[in-house]
Amino acid sequence: MATQPDVARIGRKLDKMVHKNNTDGALELLSELKSMTMSLETLQSTRVGMSVNAVRKISSDQEVQNLAKVLIKSWKKLIDGSKGKSEKKEKNDTSPVRTSSTSKELCNSEKSSKIVSLPSSVTSFPAIPLTTDIVRNKCRELLVAALQTADDYKTFGVDCSLLAAQIEDQIFENFKSTDIKYKARLRSRISNLKDQKNPDLRRNVLCGNISAQRIASMTSEEMASAELKKIRETLTKESIREHQLSKVGGSKTDMFVCKKCQGRDCTYTQVQTRSADEPMTTFVLCNECGNRWKFF
Repeated sequence: MATQPDVARIGRKLDKMVHKNNTDGALELLSELKSMTMSLETLQSTRVGMSVNAVRKISSDQEVQNLAKVLIKSWKKLIDGSKGKSEKKEKNDTSPVRTSSTSKELCNSEKSSKIVSLPSSVTSFPAIPLTTDIVRNKCRELLVAALQTADDYKTFGVDCSLLAAQIEDQIFENFKSTDIKYKARLRSRISNLKDQKNPDLRRNVLCGNISAQRIASMTSEEMASAELKKIRETLTKESIREHQLSKVGGSKTDMFVCKKCQGRDCTYTQVQTRSADEPMTTFVLCNECGNRWKFF
């Protein structure tokens, strides 16, 4: 029997291949999936079917495409079989005796039940959490638009309406209302998912590397792009270094005039912060008011 961690691991590897547009090694992963006995619960919770389908779409290897089709077909039978059992059970629960006077009513009821059950035949994943709140529905629409900023969602084969509903539902669960905090949290998710300079965040959400629950609670720093994180880290290190250099050691001088208090009681330190052929950077501390600045 396939375990959820093993299937989820393979799913993540397939998603990375799709992200890199390189399916080398996909055949081995698909073969490993084929050797597993898949349960409906594992199939739904890991969303591995979407990963396999995405690999099938971008792969040029006929063997990979064929094996992916076989897996998808077998899993579809598993889903259809589960639905068939459910429908059979419902049929057995109803009384077999019907009078002729109620035949028309029964026909209408069956048609109605078919219409209601139609969405579940389209997808094998949990139903969208429904809401009649106008604010929440509008937020879901904005999240869908953010997730569809580029064509990534087509590659991953993800249902953006479902994913957006799950993200919004998680945020609503945190605040239990559509107040200012709820709206601020939604705005930050939407702006970061739409950020053209940070496509990796959106792609990781689409492929499932970042879950709906996780994206709903991430901080701005956690959602930032790798480039922005690096800049922030550099600035923080430079700020700490400047603070330490201006506090520790240094030589006293009256050559500098503090722009803040006009005092001349200063301490300076020189450090080679650039290339060797560039002049040294001078860090100055005013001993009277604590103002710090630097000369190049």
